[in-house]
Amino acid sequence: MDQRMKTLVYAGLTLLLTLSLIAFPDQALEAAIRGLNMWWEVVFPSLLPFFITAELLLAFGVVKFIGVIFEPIMRPLFNVPGAGSFGWMMGMASGYPTGAKITARLREENQLSKLEAERLVSFTNNSSPLFIFGAISAGFFHDLKLGLLLAVCHYTSNAIVGICMRFHGKRQERFRKQDSKRFSIKKAFQEMHRDRLKEEKPFGEILGDAVINSIKTLVMVGGFIILFSVLIKLLFLVHVTPAVAVIFQSILEIFHLPADLSLPFISGLFEITLGANMISQVTTDTLLQKAVIISFILGFNGLSIHAQVASILAKTDIRFSPYFFARLLHGSIAVILTLLLYKPLYLDRKTINLNEVPVSQLDPNSSIWMSIFYWMKDYGPMLTILSIIIATCILFHRKRQIK
Repeated sequence: MDQRMKTLVYAGLTLLLTLSLIAFPDQALEAAIRGLNMWWEVVFPSLLPFFITAELLLAFGVVKFIGVIFEPIMRPLFNVPGAGSFGWMMGMASGYPTGAKITARLREENQLSKLEAERLVSFTNNSSPLFIFGAISAGFFHDLKLGLLLAVCHYTSNAIVGICMRFHGKRQERFRKQDSKRFSIKKAFQEMHRDRLKEEKPFGEILGDAVINSIKTLVMVGGFIILFSVLIKLLFLVHVTPAVAVIFQSILEIFHLPADLSLPFISGLFEITLGANMISQVTTDTLLQKAVIISFILGFNGLSIHAQVASILAKTDIRFSPYFFARLLHGSIAVILTLLLYKPLYLDRKTINLNEVPVSQLDPNSSIWMSIFYWMKDYGPMLTILSIIIATCILFHRKRQIK
């Protein structure tokens, strides 16, 4: 696209967004508050400990230790260094965009090549168990057993994507002599010690940097969540989303899915939480139809997550296009697994114990993930405010020292 045309497109879209905000100020404010509540109640407090821990583990060489230990597994399976296992595990535990954040940090420290980083980020940006079991399964569907089906399909398909993406960029990659040494705890410890000695900062400064960097990233994440919450609302108000939904209705009918799922599906392509909530409220013949759509949007991640990942990767030389392709592949594989595993992981589990109380009548609070979710909503805002105050104090203290 010509640069002048880009300028016109960007300026035109920004002008339309501005006019829409002026035309619908009340609805935009309501959507912004909804996005803000989601960020400071759940997203910030749930991700902050993982981000800080990741920064500290990188600084103290623990990631190097993990890399040496898991090199014999990660290299043959995914064609990435063993350090990639740290991003994979942290991504599965805490959800997006942790995988992208850790991949970018590993690339900045030259523990990954450009192609290895593109492979790693393609399968480490997962949904967290808290979101799958707590928000979707128990919170939206009030069906605790649905979480198992969604989680198995989500994480298994993600691993398959990682195996497929191992071939990404193989032609451009220079020949690299493989490390022939066997598994060695001693070597892993030596590498960890050598890596820690490179960090000459005192512990207090390292901890402060971890807190500041983590909060900066989470503030950026919060901005994207609020922006897309408002954007989705405005697109609905100006009748763009309903018009696009008409096109998706015919596509869904090809796959024998209800046309009523088209609007929730489009919303899910923008923002997963909103889409999953809308899908749970649609009446369908079987739950399988809803599970298929949710599995796809979980794998695709949603454009809100894409924007967050793109912003994180923009600071490095990691390209975004392989990640986008991997998300489409992840969603497609997740749909296939959902169709295959729906009966053994959901229907059969519901019919084995006929004397059990129906899942829909179970108390959502009986789920450990839902308990964590509610705890976040109760105490998350306090943790968010406290963390921002601590970050402000650290920055103020450092500014005084510079003076």
